Amino acid sequence: MKFDVLVIGGGHAGCEAACASANMGANTCLITMDMNKIAQMSCNPAVGGIAKGQIVREIDALGGQMGLVTDKTAIQFRMLNRSKGPAVWSPRAQCDRGKFIWQWRTTLDHTDHLNIWQDQAEELLVENGEAVGVRTIWGAELRAKSIIITAGTFLNGLMHIGRKQVAGGRIAEPAALHLTESISRHGIHVGRMKTGTPVRIDRRSVHFEDLTIQEGENDYHQFSYMGEPRRLKQLPCWECYTNEEVHETLRSGLADSPLYNGQIQSIGPRYCPSIETKLVTFPDRDHHLLFLEPEGEDTNEMYLNGFSSSMPMDVQVNALRHIPALRDAKVYRPGYAIEYDFFDPTQLDHSLQSKVVKGLFFAGQVNGTTGYEEAAGQGLVAGVNAALYCANSPTPFIMHRDESYIGVLIDDLVTKGVDEPYRMFTSRAEYRILLRQDDADARLTERAYTLGIAKRDRYDWWIEKKENVQRIIDFCHAYSVKPSLVNGLLETVGTTPLHGSAKVVDLVARPQITLKMLGEHIAPLRETLYAAENRQEEIIEEAEISIKYKGYIDRERLFADKMHRLENIRIKGRFDYPNIKDLSTECRQKLERIQPETLAQASRIPGVSPSDINVLLVLLGR
Repeated sequence: MKFDVLVIGGGHAGCEAACASANMGANTCLITMDMNKIAQMSCNPAVGGIAKGQIVREIDALGGQMGLVTDKTAIQFRMLNRSKGPAVWSPRAQCDRGKFIWQWRTTLDHTDHLNIWQDQAEELLVENGEAVGVRTIWGAELRAKSIIITAGTFLNGLMHIGRKQVAGGRIAEPAALHLTESISRHGIHVGRMKTGTPVRIDRRSVHFEDLTIQEGENDYHQFSYMGEPRRLKQLPCWECYTNEEVHETLRSGLADSPLYNGQIQSIGPRYCPSIETKLVTFPDRDHHLLFLEPEGEDTNEMYLNGFSSSMPMDVQVNALRHIPALRDAKVYRPGYAIEYDFFDPTQLDHSLQSKVVKGLFFAGQVNGTTGYEEAAGQGLVAGVNAALYCANSPTPFIMHRDESYIGVLIDDLVTKGVDEPYRMFTSRAEYRILLRQDDADARLTERAYTLGIAKRDRYDWWIEKKENVQRIIDFCHAYSVKPSLVNGLLETVGTTPLHGSAKVVDLVARPQITLKMLGEHIAPLRETLYAAENRQEEIIEEAEISIKYKGYIDRERLFADKMHRLENIRIKGRFDYPNIKDLSTECRQKLERIQPETLAQASRIPGVSPSDINVLLVLLGR
């Protein structure tokens, strides 16, 4: 029962953490309550979405598993935000919940150096300020050089439906009741958060003729750079709306709502509010959009996205039946809210290791985030750094804000902390044009291969793709086109005809023109576009984005490079903040508490002003 890395919790963070550390050669053990619910999708069985899809692409580029598992279990795929620029294109997939679990289980079972122990961690073992193992509820004692806590919503989890409260980490699953105390006694700060999930409906009771269908897309896009084409039956989702009768029914039960009768004190996710919160926050709205989504290829269970609730059961069901399509709705289980413990992420460094207890890492919802994707991204980083810690590596694996959304996520957590469940959005990133979903491999795969988490086949594919993308770009810069060859096309799409020869790159830069359009008229270009043996469409798309948006990309890269100057000024341990009287009181307090690594991190702390940064620069002698 001795390992290099122990991972506590078999959710999305735990699975990525365990795979990452094991793939780096660390002898790893994943402790989970139920081996049959590995990577359970507790809420919506969907992966991706705005900014979240980019995170999954980054996990995949780093050698993680979420993208591969999603592609194998997807029952609907869409690329969101296609009407906007490629900086915010975001992949999203609806998955088969049951197949997702078993695909993850298969992945874990076939990962070398990875063990699974079915049990519940009850006590963290700490010796001389360093985490050394855990003791379980069955009395097993597992020892390790590093521990990763990924317990999700299970720490002192308390579920609410109306005035009824039941301890649990998920419906029909027990809470972890003592682990929090064994962690917090070492000086790690604890808070409470809340999340919720909607009612589940039997599709046989739905009147689909009263719904608006929302088909998926079935083109070449997918999550994994290494994935295979989707193989499951592709299913539609459906749209409908609440109405005044629904709202009146819900309002009649507000007195028994845990959110409004004082029963729930913790803060829920701002960007995924319950239906009762929508009614209170937007009292003038007479309807709200809902999505009815399938839970799997072979099940009748459907998920009502947008109807998260902790209202009493009868109120939820009666309200639903005022929606025409759901007038005869049969319910598998009502929606519920859950409160759980989380740990202050400002007590972590950028490797997600605790500043208080050595060798102890945290990832996922225990850090105050919400979402499978945010959890999985943290899990991968924690797993890599736990393995590096075991190997006594002096350099942790840290990604900057211009390298990945995962880097933005972690920097926000450890620098700013959280006062509500943190959800990633593209607007949180300063360098969105650098952090596109199409170029995650360009940003991260070589680094991942050097670390050992990305394997040789992934690295070889990235090199092949890079060469093919560059071949197209080089051709476009070198090849000149005569007006007679393309003017007909240019006039057809409503752009100015040529009056003399022009490089292909100048034509591609026009918003109305695509590489494929030009390829139909320029034979050498067509041969270049389709020269690659694999993933031709993906290669063409990335080449086109690189050409069309080169000016924006270069400008943002220049911006990021300037910020790196502050990132390179290390200040941790160089100041006695409480005694620097030229800093504001708030600034002194926050700098002392967070102890930022660099001047750039200090500049991102709320309450630290530009004048405070100037004071530190002066004191540094710059």
